[in-house]
Amino acid sequence: MTIQTTQAPETGVAIANSLTAGRLPKSAPWTILVAAVAVSAAVFGVVSFGSGSGYNWGGALFIGALLYIPAIWLFSTLVEGRRRAMDRLVTALVTGAFLLAMIPLVSLGITVVSLGAARFDADFFSMSMRNVTGEGGGIVHAIVGTLLMTGAAAVISIPIGLMTSIYLVEYGRGRLARGVTFLVDVMTGIPSIVAGLFAYSLFAIFLGPGTRTGIAGAVALSLLMIPVVVRSSEEMLRLVPNELREAAFALGVPKWLTIVKVVLPTSIAGITTGVMLSIARVIGETAPLLIAAGFTASVNYNLFDGRMQSLPVFVYTQYANQGNPPQAYLDRAWAAALTLILIVMALNLIARLVARFFAPKFGR
Repeated sequence: MTIQTTQAPETGVAIANSLTAGRLPKSAPWTILVAAVAVSAAVFGVVSFGSGSGYNWGGALFIGALLYIPAIWLFSTLVEGRRRAMDRLVTALVTGAFLLAMIPLVSLGITVVSLGAARFDADFFSMSMRNVTGEGGGIVHAIVGTLLMTGAAAVISIPIGLMTSIYLVEYGRGRLARGVTFLVDVMTGIPSIVAGLFAYSLFAIFLGPGTRTGIAGAVALSLLMIPVVVRSSEEMLRLVPNELREAAFALGVPKWLTIVKVVLPTSIAGITTGVMLSIARVIGETAPLLIAAGFTASVNYNLFDGRMQSLPVFVYTQYANQGNPPQAYLDRAWAAALTLILIVMALNLIARLVARFFAPKFGR
C-alpha cells in the first residue's frame, strides 16, 4: 500500500494525506489477478507434469480467476475496510459473470467463421442444390426462401401486432384487455414447433394432408412474431408522455388522429427497433419451417405453390443427411450458418441505426 504524504507548512514534518490513506493502489487489482493466475498456472503445471497429460491453459485461467475473487476481497478488507471490500467483491463477481457469458459467444463466432469460410465464395451465393449430390452447390434457393417467408411473416405480423398494442395502451379496459394481455403472454411462451404444427394443420384442412408451402411457413413464423411485436410496441407506446396526448386533446384533435399524428411518430424509433428484433428472432427458426414449408433443392419464388427452402432448414438437412464426400455437406452447413449469423447481425445493426437516427430528438 502506498500512502501519499505532504509537508506541514509550519513545521515541515511529513503527514499522511487523509484522502488517499487506506486505499489500495490503482494497480493492485491487476497485480492480484496476475498473482492468482500465476499460482493457478504453477499448480496446473505440477499436476500435468506428474500425470504426464497436456497442460490445461483454460483450466489454469479459470481457476486463477476464481482465486482472484477471494484474494481481492481479503486484501481490500485488510487495507480499505469491509464496505470497500464488498464493493470490490461485487465488481469482481459481475465482471466474471460477464466474461463467463462471453466465452461461448466468442467461441461460437470463431468456430463458425473458421469452418464456414471454406465455402464462402461466389458460387455458394449464386447456385442452388438442384442436381447436386456431392461437392459444389449453393444456398441461393435457401436465401430466397428465407427472405420471402420472413417478409410475408412480417407483413402479417406487424399490422396485427401494432394495432393490438395500440388497443391495449389507448383503448383497452376491463376483461377484454386483460384477456388479450393474457393470450399475448401465452403466445410468447409457446414452443416454435407448436406454431409449425398449427400452420401445417390449418393448411391441411383446406389443401389436403401433406401440403407444404412457403405461405404456411410464413404463417408459422407470424405466430412467433406477433407477441414480440405486441410487447415491444406496447412498451414504446407507454413511454410516450401523457402530456402530449392531453395537449392534442386540448386543441380538439380526435383520439384516433392524436394516435396517428402524435403518439406513433413519437415512438416510431422504438417500434421499428422492436419489429426488426422480432424479425431477427424468427429468421433462424428451424422446426416450424421444417414442418410447414418443408425443404427443396430448387429455387421457388412462389409462396403459394410447392415447398420452399430456408437457411436454418438447409443447415439442418446438410448436417443430418450427409452424402459422399461428407466434408462437402459439412462445409455447406457451416457456410450457411455463417450467412444466417451475418443476416441477423445486419438486422440488429439496422435496428440500432433506426433507433438512433429516427428518434424524436433528431426530428426537432
